[in-house]
This record gives sequence, structure tokens and C-alpha cells, in this order.
Amino acid sequence: MAIRLLNIMHAKHILRRPNSFGKHVASTSIEVPKGHIAVYVGKRERRRFLIPISFLNQPSFQELLNMAEEEFGFEHPMGGLTIPCNEDIFIDLTSRLHEL
Repeated sequence: MAIRLLNIMHAKHILRRPNSFGKHVASTSIEVPKGHIAVYVGKRERRRFLIPISFLNQPSFQELLNMAEEEFGFEHPMGGLTIPCNEDIFIDLTSRLHEL
């Protein structure tokens, strides 16, 4: 349990999450570092994360992309890639991807 908690804490530092996204479209203008992509995660309240683009090739992350395609098609409500999963699950998955 302690190791999992440390992995989640490590992932939160690696994943860059700006302060609350809110409803402001202007928040999407926050710079995305080279080699990263912004994604919005959550079922109801969505939070913005910056992830390395290398994650897009990982099979476990591609499952999330398939979920997004099934739910939203190509019409993402936040204007960017929206992943309809629990934030904790997303952080857990991405922390494991960082370990690879």
C-alpha cells in the first residue's frame, strides 16, 4: 500500500496539472511543453493534465483512447482530448507508464 501511494505521489509530480480548469476557455492557452499533450480527465468534473506524447503508443493508454472514442467520437466537449475515466485510475495508469 505504501509503495502504491508513493507511486501515485510521484505521478502527480510528473503529471503537470494546472490549477483548476474551471469553465474558462482561455485556460486552454496554457503552454504545453514540447513532447507533451494536454488531456482532460474525469467523468463529471474534468481536470487538465499534461502527459508525454510517448504515452500515446502504450497499449494501456490506447485503451483509454478507445474509451474516449466510444464516448465522444471526435467531438470532445473540452476542445481537447477528453478521457472519460476516474482521475485516480488515470494517475495510477500513468504512474505505471512512467516506470517503464
